[in-house]
Amino acid sequence: MQLSQENPDFTYVLRGASATGVLVNQQLLERSFLLAPNRLVEGWRPASAADLLPEDMEAVLALQPSVVLLGTGPRQRFPSAAVMAAMLTRGVGMEVMDNAAAARTFNVLATEGRTVVGAFLLPG
Repeated sequence: MQLSQENPDFTYVLRGASATGVLVNQQLLERSFLLAPNRLVEGWRPASAADLLPEDMEAVLALQPSVVLLGTGPRQRFPSAAVMAAMLTRGVGMEVMDNAAAARTFNVLATEGRTVVGAFLLPG
């Protein structure tokens, strides 16, 4: 089978995820961040799902996503009902998964041209 390299038409590609960091393009990020296909926002405040507050989602919503992928570290951890409500009341879907699954899903959705935002929680 012949394989060819695909060149995405977006700026940021997630290349890997571990318990302590996520590789965006060639940059290893070790603190929580937000990622849209063409925008990276470093230094997002929360460090865990338990630390996530509804007001933290304002920075996510500012990126105008149609869907948010919340990466919660090495394991899937659901945020509070108030955080989920902050997204749903604005008509934005949010999927919660571990960081590796969120990274894979982000790349697929970005390749499809979706207005996806990855919100990755890292202990820093």
